[in-house]
Amino acid sequence: MLDLAAAHGAEQVSFVADPDTGLRAIVAIHSTVLGPSLGGTRFRPYASEEDALVDVLRLARGMTYKHAACGNDLGGGKAVIIGDPATSRTDALLRAYARFVDRLCGRYLTAEDVGTTQADMDLVRTITPHVTGTSERLGGSGDPSPATAWGVLHAMRAVAEKLWGTPDLHGRHVAIAGVGKVGRSLAAHLVDAGARVTVADVNASAAKALAHETGVEVVAPDTVHAVQCDIFSPCALGAVLHEHSIPELRCAAVCGCANNQLATDEDGDRLAARGVLYAPDFVANAGGVINIADELRDGGYDRARAWQQVTTIHDTMTRVFARAESEGLTPAAAADRLAEERLAAARTAAQPS
Repeated sequence: MLDLAAAHGAEQVSFVADPDTGLRAIVAIHSTVLGPSLGGTRFRPYASEEDALVDVLRLARGMTYKHAACGNDLGGGKAVIIGDPATSRTDALLRAYARFVDRLCGRYLTAEDVGTTQADMDLVRTITPHVTGTSERLGGSGDPSPATAWGVLHAMRAVAEKLWGTPDLHGRHVAIAGVGKVGRSLAAHLVDAGARVTVADVNASAAKALAHETGVEVVAPDTVHAVQCDIFSPCALGAVLHEHSIPELRCAAVCGCANNQLATDEDGDRLAARGVLYAPDFVANAGGVINIADELRDGGYDRARAWQQVTTIHDTMTRVFARAESEGLTPAAAADRLAEERLAAARTAAQPS
């Protein structure tokens, strides 16, 4: 497992087990070059501890690149709690987890993620100050999902500008895979923008309810990636773009909120070979962390300021596309370079003169 951590370039990986509560968790701190590491806590019933470790390492690295690309003065970190939140989650377990986060002394700032909630973060806040995304009554920014969706919408506007010469999404067809909190908000924004929207979710009732409320179309989860559309938007779990799914795409672009959408680095090349424009996920989905980072500014959180900053995702994505074209790179590679150059500059600045 040390080899796995080293391969992902992590600064620190911490395992915790609390027999009294059943807590089993891993915190991965990928980088603190730009500042303390910040990333959410994912609560999932992983098949094995190794699966959990691979996931948290990939997610932590993605957070490093996300913060670097969007301009946050934060590093990348992530945590996973191993278990089914529907049956394993207890206040005692979350308090035990919060005590563990507190012992990291601010090197890792947590937040909500898949399987955890704002209420969970409020509970964690009673134990440690090293948590973000708490409710506004506690001085936090609240649920980050709306800001994430707002950011993906502006990433899509950059995609539209690149492909069709205008950021207007009216009349464009977007297929969304996953209508959890972010996907649902994104669908609503797109409907308001005049787009045609098709959705799918493993929770059929959620997709049906959204269709009833907004008039979106619904398809089966295993076919949504193959819908003929302008933009395919993965908004559930990652690794959905791979050697088997990419040949089945019938879209002009991919732009969604899911983390780690490419199963392998080679899948960015596969998309380019198909002529599909890829909006790198850690650029498109940075709205949530941009919003949360505003909590750390002097004077505390200002929603209007934070949401205005989220709109800069459009400009960042536009720079990624321009760099990819000028340097003969895939957008995924161009986004990596953008992040890596900021990290390298920070490392150089930190070196003693």
